[in-house]
Amino acid sequence: MKLILLIFNLFCFQVFAQEFTHPGISQSKADMVFMKKQVKAGVEPWKSAFEKLQEETAINFKVKAFTHVLRGPYGKPNIGGDDLSKGAHMAYKCALMWYLTDDQKYADKAIEIINKWSGTVWDFDYNDAKLLAAWTGHVWCNAAEILKYTPSGWKEKDIDQFRNMLMTTYYPLIRYYFPEANGNWDGAIIHSIIAIGIFTDNRAIFDNAINHFLYAPVNGSIFKYIFPSGQCQETMRDQAHVQLGLGEFAGAAHIAYTQGVDLFSVGNNRLALGYEFTAKFLLGESPHSYGRISPRAMKIRDDYEYVFQHYTAQGIALPYTKIAADSARAKASISVLTAARSPKASTKTKLIPLQISTIGYIAGAQASPTGIKSENVIQVQPGESIQDALNSASGKNKMVVARAGVHTLPTTLKIPSNVILSGEGFETILHLDTQSGVRDAIVNLDANMHDVTIQNLVLEGGISTEIHSDPNTTRSFKSTANRGGVMFLGNEKGQMKNITLKNVTVRNCTYNGVFISGAENVVIDRCDFTENGSRVVPGPRLQHNLLLTHCNNLTIKNSRLDTSPFGSGLAIGHCTMALIENNEIARNGWYGLLITESQQIVVQGNLLEGNDRSAVLCEFLYRGNSEIKLKDNLVQYNNGYGLETYRVKHLSSSNNTYLGNASKDSQEKISDDPYLIMN
Repeated sequence: MKLILLIFNLFCFQVFAQEFTHPGISQSKADMVFMKKQVKAGVEPWKSAFEKLQEETAINFKVKAFTHVLRGPYGKPNIGGDDLSKGAHMAYKCALMWYLTDDQKYADKAIEIINKWSGTVWDFDYNDAKLLAAWTGHVWCNAAEILKYTPSGWKEKDIDQFRNMLMTTYYPLIRYYFPEANGNWDGAIIHSIIAIGIFTDNRAIFDNAINHFLYAPVNGSIFKYIFPSGQCQETMRDQAHVQLGLGEFAGAAHIAYTQGVDLFSVGNNRLALGYEFTAKFLLGESPHSYGRISPRAMKIRDDYEYVFQHYTAQGIALPYTKIAADSARAKASISVLTAARSPKASTKTKLIPLQISTIGYIAGAQASPTGIKSENVIQVQPGESIQDALNSASGKNKMVVARAGVHTLPTTLKIPSNVILSGEGFETILHLDTQSGVRDAIVNLDANMHDVTIQNLVLEGGISTEIHSDPNTTRSFKSTANRGGVMFLGNEKGQMKNITLKNVTVRNCTYNGVFISGAENVVIDRCDFTENGSRVVPGPRLQHNLLLTHCNNLTIKNSRLDTSPFGSGLAIGHCTMALIENNEIARNGWYGLLITESQQIVVQGNLLEGNDRSAVLCEFLYRGNSEIKLKDNLVQYNNGYGLETYRVKHLSSSNNTYLGNASKDSQEKISDDPYLIMN
């Protein structure tokens, strides 16, 4: 068995046994010395950034601290929230000015602000309590780190009071994170917890935040927030929140890098991919997106400078991020001053292009669909009966084309044999009427169904097709409705024959997205099955994006099987002969790929990342699996093993690349025991 084993080389775990470097939050001592040297020499852009900082830093700033800080949704109500944020940022500005000028009045002001707040605030409350604490925690820590490790005159009793605020007011509020919210929340919380861990010299806190950055569930990790293409979890919401989330994850990575932990490079430079995708759209281009990119809040934020500086120093070209950073630099101060690291001999001078993943990309219904014939077509407009058209086309070598628009299905659509059902790409949406009284949107007309193709359309499983300003509020894990997608069920193994789904998008079903049982010759090609399989009856971990049971001769290729909130991307049970090739299987709440009681399964060339359990589980129930072959897969940052198997006969694993999966002792667990998964 040949194994390419790259276990957490990014972390260099010996770092975790070392003491923290101080000062060491957004800047190390060497970084600060370099910054000061550039300012004193009048070198641009440090010179202009310093002048801007000087203008912004008010010695006459009035400190107004609150015991109980309240911030509701969108800032309503807001009691003390703005004062807290202004105070934290002014303290940081004053601390930087103190370091850059050696003028004691700035140190005194920073100390005054920190002492007043740390001696006053008791708690945070209301909707945005965690978010407000997360936004300000790392800012306070940056200011405090400068004051503590310079001759500022900050007294030990006051430093202890500040630590007390961090550990008894801030940390208890944010320590459990909030991954159910949009990912910018956990990005911000990670940012502050990393900073708190460093300032308080608490390695366990620091390590916990690093672990959450990589492996958090729902929306909480870097792999949940930024997809392999660079699209972000909030891309369909608005670009202000996208940039906020990117900035918080990048801020956390920036601090970690000061301590020798490289979070920038994980996932093929995932942060860079997110920034390039977003900047590209903000600058007028249209990268491919799963779902419509929101044109709301298009202003470029001051979050690009240190990302551009970091990747440029590593020899990676970010052309769109560079333009965005250039556009924001003239109005920036702290971001420019603290972005550049102390120059090292290893700094790259030749830049290489950033590469996005092409595995399973692009999948699902397309803007310009192919495979629609001009002759022998029955066209169905929204509002007309797709069922009648299918019944008419069956056995007559005709294609039914559902035209662009929303087709509300009055009841379950029953597919007869010998039909092709096509849409006109992602603008053709099939949606089961919520008043229909049935669960499944599409089923087989009879158990002997054969020669069926569905292509180039979207099956929307949510209770509405409306695009909300915050799509996170309508995701399947927050729904109690029981809604299934495509359910093709035979009564014998191989009874149904010749089923093809191509360029089909199935999303937001709380039951299985696609469930095919008892079929032979099934092809799933370039499909996008996303966000299916929630906790409706019969319960979590039993519904998946794609479930195939008691089938022969399967091909699942070039597809995207992502983000099942409680299930797997792909689950195969009691199947024989399957090729699973070139798929993205990511961000699922259970295992990425679950194989049970099956034979002759080939898994090759897939990307399996960010799943909440092991990437691949070959499960034992009674007889177990046999003839399972895995090769040439990229398996990374799953919160378990890369490969986990129990009593598999004739298992072959070769040339798989394992990166940073959470089971650090071994990336594979190969066991001959008849072990049963019970939790």
